[in-house]
Amino acid sequence: MTNTYYFIAGVLAILIGLVHSALGERLMFRGMRGSGELVPRQGGQLLLPRQLGIIWASWHALSVLGWGMGAILLGMSWGGLVEPSPLLLHAMAWSMLVSAALVLIGTRGRHPGWIGLTVVAVLIWLGS
Repeated sequence: MTNTYYFIAGVLAILIGLVHSALGERLMFRGMRGSGELVPRQGGQLLLPRQLGIIWASWHALSVLGWGMGAILLGMSWGGLVEPSPLLLHAMAWSMLVSAALVLIGTRGRHPGWIGLTVVAVLIWLGS
């Protein structure tokens, strides 16, 4: 038995993470690294190399957490792979919703990420 809400939420969470990392590299970090550097270290006068390194790591860690949440949702959608518990569902939905609120407030609604995160939260609640 498939829970379509969890399936769509899982796919969306994974896609949001992929877009987040890919666009972050392209739009945020591309001009901040030297030749052959994986981790950007050139933050100009505002950011020290160690500060930029943790921002880069945090940026991608957020994507990885989204992929993990998406994998859990996919496992719940297929039935039997991951048993959905109320604590797990509430933690995931509220995490997505609070993250959406942070993006909405932090960007004054100009970054569309808050929409996708809100949709994932709503789909989790609908699925439960």
